[in-house]
Parts: sequence; structure tokens; C-alpha cells
Amino acid sequence: MAVIAPFKGIVYNPEKIKDMADVCTPPYDVISKEEQEYFYRRHPYNIVRLDFGKTTENDGEDQNVFTRAAEYFRQWLNDEVLVEDPRPAFYLTAVEFDANGEKVIRYGMIVRVGLEPFEKGIILPHERTFSKVKSERLNLIKVCHANFSPIFSLYSDPENTVLNRLREQAGRQPAPDMSFVDSKGLGQRMWRITDEALLKSLTETMADKIIYIADGHHRYETALNYRKWASETLPDFNGNHPANFVMMYLSCMDEPGLTIFPAHRLLHGLDEKTLSDLISNAEPYFDITRFIWTSEDKTDVRRKFQENLLSNHSDQTIGVAVQNRSELYLFKTKPGVMKNLFSHEIAPCLIELDVTVLTHLIFMKLMGFDMHRLDNEQLISYSSDWEEALDEVELNRCEAAFILNPTRIEQVKDVAEAGLIMPRKSTYFYPKVITGQVMNKLF
Repeated sequence: MAVIAPFKGIVYNPEKIKDMADVCTPPYDVISKEEQEYFYRRHPYNIVRLDFGKTTENDGEDQNVFTRAAEYFRQWLNDEVLVEDPRPAFYLTAVEFDANGEKVIRYGMIVRVGLEPFEKGIILPHERTFSKVKSERLNLIKVCHANFSPIFSLYSDPENTVLNRLREQAGRQPAPDMSFVDSKGLGQRMWRITDEALLKSLTETMADKIIYIADGHHRYETALNYRKWASETLPDFNGNHPANFVMMYLSCMDEPGLTIFPAHRLLHGLDEKTLSDLISNAEPYFDITRFIWTSEDKTDVRRKFQENLLSNHSDQTIGVAVQNRSELYLFKTKPGVMKNLFSHEIAPCLIELDVTVLTHLIFMKLMGFDMHRLDNEQLISYSSDWEEALDEVELNRCEAAFILNPTRIEQVKDVAEAGLIMPRKSTYFYPKVITGQVMNKLF
């Protein structure tokens, strides 16, 4: 049974923070170093100091990015820059954005969710995670004892009953409790829903739901590790301790505003032989289409390349760009290749995914990557913008880019329900859930 609970959120004090855009950020894992500097400069109370602080050359065991975050957190609470809400609430949020030229609004609710091991089948992952990131997140939570950024998760509700009831209640309020335009130009709103009868009813409705983690696998696995650590370390730990819960943003997978972008791969640290052999090594397994470009027609060629990729979204087709080559490639898997090679080791619902083709056939079989290479986030980076990814190759900021079509939501659900895991960064749910609207204390 899924345990969904209201909570007294930690929020920025509106008497001291006049514009929430000054203190909110995207999640830590999509903030570049340049953006980190920007958020530091934007406001002294920006949440980047808590969730993604800067390291220094003098950092050590007693003074480091994690201890500084804990000190900021304590000081901001003492100074009432951050305050605890007086009543438990579900926090209904709305984010307004453009997707493929259309204005879209996605609704969700920020709640506390009882932690469950994946094997129980109540909360399900769909992606692998990076080991280093989990250890860093655990170090942060051990000293801060708080969730600063909610995990983005989904549930099935074909009639969208839960969010509709929350929207109806929010409509009775004269205005949102929070409204601003964030640093990405997205409209953000939030309402506190505190009606006890409604919250009890929705908690009961959600009890039989399966929860699918969309974004934030590292944070969820860190929460499990933190609970284990707390049970062994904290003298007041018991079954009701806040460490048994984690803050989540829950959205309905049937919500019209749910949007998935692909996570294109950018490869770094490749040797010239691997690059030069890639196309010839791929020919036995793929039908390859070349798009040759010049400086005069590059924009048109890129557009045709992307249009062709999108039109082959159901045919396991992957776009490829290689450094110092004035041509782009579409790799379309030849019939039966994946089943012939991998049916004995990869489940049917995984073998059809483009990211599986990329990871197992291209990266591992053709390019010789091992699991250590795949786990190294310094050697594989990601972009949700295909043009940006191609620019990175052309500007010699990476050696190759692999452009993907988006994974579909039904594929995410099928893989999670089968108890399986996709390769890392198989999905990019857009937009990310903003960090800073509400926080969850674990003490």
C-alpha cells in the first residue's frame, strides 16, 4: 500500500523574499557550473547554497560543501528566512510551458511518501543510477536532515480524479499562495491544500496506486540509504520518524501536460580509432543514411536530419554526429538484429527501446564500452536539445553525439511494472520540478 501524507513544509518567508524567482532553481543535476555561479550571485538566500553548493580547494572532513549547506540551513531557519507551515498540507503546483509550439500546463502535488524497497512493487524505478551521485547526496542529507528537492514521480489515474479535486479546492482560494516566473521563463504557481477531510479522502484514494519514479532515482535511493543510516545512528529513530518518508512531486501519467524529451548522449574522451571505425563497424547492423552538409546549407540539412529521425520514431533509428566530419548519420536497425543478438539476455520490453540499441549494440558491442565507462558521468554527458548536442560536436566540445527519439510513457510503465530497469537517462521529463517551492524536514 502506498502511504501518501500531508506535511508541514518548510517554505521561504514571503516577508523576507519578495520574488521566489530569486531563490528557486532547477534540480541540482541539470545546473551547469555557469548557472551555479549565476544563482549564487542572484540572491544570498538562493537554495543553490543548500542543494548544490560550491566546493573550495580548502575543503576537508570538518569544513566542506555539505557542512556549509547545513550551516546555511540552520541559520536561515533561525533568522526566519525559512519558516515551517503551521498546518499539514498537500502542495498543489502548476507549471506553464511551451512544448512543440503549444502552451501546456502540468499539475502535480508535493507530498510525503512512505519509503518502500523497490522489490515490494509499490514504488518502482525505471532507470539505472550513478554511484558517485548517490554517495554525494547521502553526505548532504546526513548533515542537513532535509529534502530540498522533490522526487518527480507518476501514478495512473485515467480520470485524473485526484488532481481535479485538488484543482477544484484551489479554485476556491482567491489566489495562489505562490506565483512567479522562474529563471527559465516558466510560470510557476502553488496552492496549500489543508482541508483535512479532502486530504484524508485523497490519501485513501492514492493507497492502491503504484508510484513510478520519473526523475530523481538518485534521491530516492539516497532516501532509502538515509533511513538505514538513521535507524543505526539516530537515538530517536522509530517507525514514525520522518526518515521513513521522502518528499515527492506526484503527477498523473494521464495528465495532458506530461511531456517527455529524449536525453541525447554526448561522448568525451574517445580515441580517434574508435571514432574512425564507428561507421564501418555499424554497417552490418544498421541501414545508414548520410546527410552531408556545408556551411551554406547546414541549417537545412540539420532540419532534414531531424525530420527523418522523428519520422522513424518506431523503427529504432538513432542520429549520429562525429567530430571533424561534415556529415550526419541516421542508424536504422536492420530487421531482427536486436533479437538475434540479445534476446537471450534482454527482456522484450527493453529490447525494443532506442536507448537499449544505443547502450548494448552501439556503446558496448561496437565501441567496446564496459560498465565502468557507462557509469562515468565525466565521459558521457546529456542534452535534451538536439541542436545543442550537434553544436557541441561541431565546436569540438565532445567527440560524438547520439540523437534519440523520446521514450514513450507506456514504455516507462511497462518496464517498471516488469521489475526491469532502463539504461541511465532514458527519459527527460520536461519541465523538471523546480527546487525551492517547499522543503521537507527530517528531524
